Amino acid sequence: MGALRAGLIGLGMMGRHHARVLASLDGVELVAVADPGGDPHSVASGRPVLGSVEELIDAGIDYCVVAVPTASHEPVGLALAAAGVHALIEKPLAHDVAASTALVDAFDKAGLVGAVGHIERFNSALQSLRKRLEQGDLGAIYQVATRRQGPFPARIADVGVVKDLATHDIDLSAWVTQQSFVTVSAQTAHRSGREHEDLVAATCRLSGGAVTSHLVNWLSPFKERLVVVTGEKGAYVANTLTADLTFYANGEVSTTWDAIARFRGVSEGNTIRYAIAKPEPLRTEHEHFRNAVLGLPSDIVTLSQGRETVRVAEAMIASAKGSMIVSL
Repeated sequence: MGALRAGLIGLGMMGRHHARVLASLDGVELVAVADPGGDPHSVASGRPVLGSVEELIDAGIDYCVVAVPTASHEPVGLALAAAGVHALIEKPLAHDVAASTALVDAFDKAGLVGAVGHIERFNSALQSLRKRLEQGDLGAIYQVATRRQGPFPARIADVGVVKDLATHDIDLSAWVTQQSFVTVSAQTAHRSGREHEDLVAATCRLSGGAVTSHLVNWLSPFKERLVVVTGEKGAYVANTLTADLTFYANGEVSTTWDAIARFRGVSEGNTIRYAIAKPEPLRTEHEHFRNAVLGLPSDIVTLSQGRETVRVAEAMIASAKGSMIVSL
């Protein structure tokens, strides 16, 4: 079998990274790229720069990466499904649950592989964390706390921080714990003068009883990507900026110092910073999607999972607007 013929639509900030990986991915030929605004980052490297998804389909592609603004995910994705083209759609899957459902149904009906680009799942720190949680290394999971903060992204205009950034934390929290969200409570604020929210603080409960908290904004002058999972045997801290994973164990050494011994909580134990391989998450994501298209073993974020993440994000926004707890 020859190389898979891939296309890319959307040549903005994420599009240029997708182009780089697609151009060097084994078993894949990037045949053309598309963007109505042209190629601002010069990623085409001699390939045709087309103006629409229809032109990209006419180029004869097997699959397509969709990196257009969120509001355009639905029409572009539906066009690809109608043409029999597999698609990896950047997160969030779509601008709302209804549009997400339309995409899920279209790809299911056509028997095509559809995936969502929740890249954090492919971060080696979180991959390692999920395996350790699955093995029971932490025991019962009590809490997941995430912090995702950074500078204002002028390129994002069609959604707020909940659907653009908090969807990372929604998806990864459900994925690493293998639990679904059942209640959501959130507060948001608008500080940049735009239509959509700029920050969110959310507290949620998962189906297995774990409590989660998510602090997300794009108003900070520094960048932070942190996941802390606390449980029966201690706590894991994953830094997805550096792909580092550290385990802080609950202490098992008794103390004879009365002033400390009277505290009946956990005590300090050993700390382990794991040595793990750190491949680029975007390349790992692309390798899994390529394998899924080929019918090989793979681990992709399905469209149904992407829709569930959008559903939780909409619950956060609704909770903030109505000052209420939303049950899912």
